[in-house]
Amino acid sequence: MTDHVTQAYLGALKSMDVTGPGPIHDLAAPIAPEANDDTLHERLTSSDDALRRNLQHALTRWDTAAPGPPWTAETPSCTRERRRHVYEQLRIAAGVAGLLDEYFPLTHESGDVLIADTWERWYSDELRDARGYYWHHYRDLLLEKWEGDAVARLDGATTEIVQRLSDPTRESAYQAKGLVVGHVQSGKTANIAGVTAKAVDAGYRLVIVLTGATDLLRSQTQRRLDKELIGVENILRALPRHDDALLSHAEYGEDPDWLGQRFLRLGELPDDHGRPGIERLTTYGFDYKSLKQGISALDFHRRERHLPYFAPENLFAGDVRIAVVKKNGTILKKLAADLGLVKARLGDVPALIIDDESDQASPNTSNPARWEADRKRRSAINARISELLGMLPRAQYVGYTATPFANVFIDPHDAADLFPKDFILALERPPGYMGAADFHDLDDSRPDAPGGLSAQDAHVRLVEDDDQRDDVRLQEAMDAFVLSGALKLYREARGTVTFRHHTMLIHETMTKADHWESAKRIHGMWRRAGYYTQTSHPRLRRLFDTDFARVSNELADDHPVPGSFDDLLPYISRAVGLIGNTQTPVLVVNSDKIEDDGREQLDFDTSEHVWRILVGGNKLARGFTVEGLTVSYFLRKSKQGDTLMQMGRWFGFRRGYRDLVRLYTTPDLYEAFEAVVRDEEFFRDELRQYVAPLDDGVPQVTPQDVPPLVGSHLPRIKPTAPNKSYNRVIAKRGTLNKEPKSGYPFLKNSRDLRHNVATFEPLIQLVTEREQREFTKGDGTASLTAWSGETSHSEIVEVLADLRWSNDSAFQADLAWLRDLGPKEVAGWHVIAPQLTAISPQALIRSRGPFSLHTRGVADGLLLARTPPRDRTAVEPLLRPADSSSPGHAVMMLYPMVAKDAPPKTSGRDVDPGTVVMAFRLMLPPTAAPADGPLITFTNKNAPKNDAR
Repeated sequence: MTDHVTQAYLGALKSMDVTGPGPIHDLAAPIAPEANDDTLHERLTSSDDALRRNLQHALTRWDTAAPGPPWTAETPSCTRERRRHVYEQLRIAAGVAGLLDEYFPLTHESGDVLIADTWERWYSDELRDARGYYWHHYRDLLLEKWEGDAVARLDGATTEIVQRLSDPTRESAYQAKGLVVGHVQSGKTANIAGVTAKAVDAGYRLVIVLTGATDLLRSQTQRRLDKELIGVENILRALPRHDDALLSHAEYGEDPDWLGQRFLRLGELPDDHGRPGIERLTTYGFDYKSLKQGISALDFHRRERHLPYFAPENLFAGDVRIAVVKKNGTILKKLAADLGLVKARLGDVPALIIDDESDQASPNTSNPARWEADRKRRSAINARISELLGMLPRAQYVGYTATPFANVFIDPHDAADLFPKDFILALERPPGYMGAADFHDLDDSRPDAPGGLSAQDAHVRLVEDDDQRDDVRLQEAMDAFVLSGALKLYREARGTVTFRHHTMLIHETMTKADHWESAKRIHGMWRRAGYYTQTSHPRLRRLFDTDFARVSNELADDHPVPGSFDDLLPYISRAVGLIGNTQTPVLVVNSDKIEDDGREQLDFDTSEHVWRILVGGNKLARGFTVEGLTVSYFLRKSKQGDTLMQMGRWFGFRRGYRDLVRLYTTPDLYEAFEAVVRDEEFFRDELRQYVAPLDDGVPQVTPQDVPPLVGSHLPRIKPTAPNKSYNRVIAKRGTLNKEPKSGYPFLKNSRDLRHNVATFEPLIQLVTEREQREFTKGDGTASLTAWSGETSHSEIVEVLADLRWSNDSAFQADLAWLRDLGPKEVAGWHVIAPQLTAISPQALIRSRGPFSLHTRGVADGLLLARTPPRDRTAVEPLLRPADSSSPGHAVMMLYPMVAKDAPPKTSGRDVDPGTVVMAFRLMLPPTAAPADGPLITFTNKNAPKNDAR
């Protein structure tokens, strides 16, 4: 409990929520007359965490506030000038100000990146203060466990979101749609709860939270909102008595946080004090069910019958309904059916639909090629969400995801779909978060880059094919799990931190039958590993000495590290006991139904401790937080970047044990993950460039302009699945080797073939002005004879831009990238036309030559226009400049090709240009490679229409 002095200062800080900083001692004096600089200094240097967190929260808000309110005196945000002005307003002595600077350094600007269309300002500071009931309770609860600056940043981010929704009291209905981009397992639920709290306070009276498709994830989300936002009084629909028996028989009767009174308590029934109560339409154990006779639970009654429901007189007198619903077509259909039965006019009800993991199931995956004329078809979940939005014209839609690519590829033309037309908010990496960049060395740009160890050395252990066959690395991973558990217990014993859960994840396949086979295999390995005897000690000692001691001594921060393996020995047996204290240390978590047969079920919420090896697939992937995850053994392949990233459960907050985290995966998967990390960083960096508005206040870009900012650094890994990207096309392709192949004109299209031959004439003339040259690779392994010449980059681009194709888009993405290259990337071009032996067909082209005519097969009317690898090898030395600091030259290899079955008989004469395919291969020097950018960027097929607000 806090004493009266701390309470006085906390009250003073609360009184400054809207007014800004003021004389803190004077404001505290009515409760604590002894409040002065000495008192505050003493409190700050003691262990008064509540006052510290609240002061840090206030300072962060004041540091980051935009100039405008009178208290800011137009001082710039996040500057020493602003901080000095704040201290002057607080009227504190230099000693206290210096202490605050030491404890809470000047806040840097938020790393959140917002791309938004123009919007109507309605969510003022005064409104947030007057109607901040649920937000203030939620904020105060967070301040008991979060650092103050983290709460302030959450405050700022959630305000950015809510103010871009429509004013719930607005006369004309407007439906805003937005997207919040977090990081995998980075605390998006906290943002969801904060947005919900502020939206409810502002007047939204129906909140539908859509979760992932599993009961496990839905229950996890429901509990989090119940615990931190809805509160005990709303759960019980009554004031809680001090009778513990009442609480033990409630919904959360076996939940240690409920029994330990760690669920939010409002201290009153909100309805009794003019505040909106919250009625839950779903519970921890039950998803939405048809209400039938209880349909009145969904009705919205008007106090003033002559006024619409959204009028303030009705809106702020009404209670809130919240439903946490998994994305299941049948359940969403039940919800829509019940909404259709309510007596209230749904068009008058301000509603908020929050779609967690919004890139999963929500986008329309129906193939447009199969639609009937003028009739759009929708996939099941997309159709249900669109139906809800249609029934609730005052509903606002906010999607949340860590992998936004499927969302930004949604057709922006489709008004009934879920394209985030109003805003995209990319959240900054939160403090203490261990993300993808902590496992990959991206030019030493990681925020928490270790000093002497690379990220890979610290946390990643590669699993080769032989290791998989012999389970060598899997056994090592299990040893690492035991060792890391012992190290956690070692730290607990020294009082630095406590660990409730400790888990290892094994994800090799999505097949349920394979999960049970894996569990059986792993259980056998556990029995044979010698953990219950000393036979495992030499193996564990070696792993400790060569791995954990080396990494932890550098990365453990202030957490204790044993001086030797012998110091850790007493904790090994205890860790083994916690992991194997049931029939098996292995727990299968998948969608198989588990009957009441005595088997342990995964439950992080109500279990005091979960120390287990978890084997599973999709159920342990997207959205679900694997608590205490320390060692991951991941072999599951995917060709989609978003799927890969979402399966990375090793990301998250690892307080007290980030040095112990290990990832075992294959070299190919590690390369794929790194490419996806670069894709994500590129997307955020690109967004960041366009945050500042133009001089007239108009945004540089709006969400409709975002798709070209999506990139792919590894062509074999696509940003998202094909059925989520029907509207996607490649905008630019920055690969160094380009060979269009099947995009050339059909052989029967002699008109386009002639056009292309004529277009190439400047280059044909260029190469035949020189004598033939011999190209030989230095080691003599490849050589060719060719016509050759040199030209400028602009002439090459001009020729390429005029070509015709069987598919108009076949080369446009490559051309778009080539247009952007300048003299710093490409010094010039070598044009090389390889020549074959005299027995091959030869002919003049536009009276130049003779040229060898390269013969190729035909398929579906297109020439199979492939170039020989030996030719490329021979000319590769031309790409390297003599001076490594200078730009290199590019190479165009030119191949006039004809059909193999009908070679022209034109020796010494002009060939019919209507039979020749002017095939080519482009080879770019290393200096043209995208600098930390993607190889491929994407855009939408359809240009969006502006939707006036």
